Amino acid sequence: MKLIKCLGVAAAGLAMVSCNQNGGVPNKALKTEVDSVSYAIGMDVARNINSNASEIDREIFMQGFMNVSDSSDVLISEDQVQMVLSQYFQKKQADARKKQEEEMKKQAEEKFAENKTEGEKFLEENKAKDGVKVTDSGLQYEVLEEGTGEKPTPTSRVKVHYHGTLIDGTVFDSSVDRGEPTQFGVGQVIPGWTEGLQLMSVGSKYKFYIPQDLAYGFRQQGPKIKPFSTLIFEVELIEIVK
Repeated sequence: MKLIKCLGVAAAGLAMVSCNQNGGVPNKALKTEVDSVSYAIGMDVARNINSNASEIDREIFMQGFMNVSDSSDVLISEDQVQMVLSQYFQKKQADARKKQEEEMKKQAEEKFAENKTEGEKFLEENKAKDGVKVTDSGLQYEVLEEGTGEKPTPTSRVKVHYHGTLIDGTVFDSSVDRGEPTQFGVGQVIPGWTEGLQLMSVGSKYKFYIPQDLAYGFRQQGPKIKPFSTLIFEVELIEIVK
């Protein structure tokens, strides 16, 4: 990507210099292999920079190009060049991802609004039941069995048994059914799990009622977990793996 960007800037600069000096783009025939390669590179990099062309100040662009060409009055150091470009393109990529996620969320909300509403209703009723506790984040949990061991931290690796269902009782994943516990990092799972595991002592068995925003949100996860699904897990913390 860096090469394409550099070639793109160079090609654009050369083209603009040529236009300024000769009053237009040269119209040379492609007589040699190097001619064809040069022309192909020009076409390729032009396509890559067209998406940013509207944001480029052409006068300042040419100022930078000419300053480096004649080694005079350069306003940005060589070390700063890559930092400026990297920060800019990272921001562009982040903005594009954010826009894409917002569109995906909007589409999911239109299609799965009922799923979200049902989850909220379930949690509102569930929190009034005896033994159900609610954290500041909205995570609900029941203590089925309290252990006496140490509690994990966000950086711990744990071994657990779990049984996961939707609010209608549909089982979507279960290490209990597979007959084999699983291991993972506390900070590598959905937020509801990360928070809930840190409440548990080794040897405990809890039941988590996880709101959709502490689970997978507007994203579908596998064939059974639809967007905005509230999830229920029975979790047994077997050990903290050292």
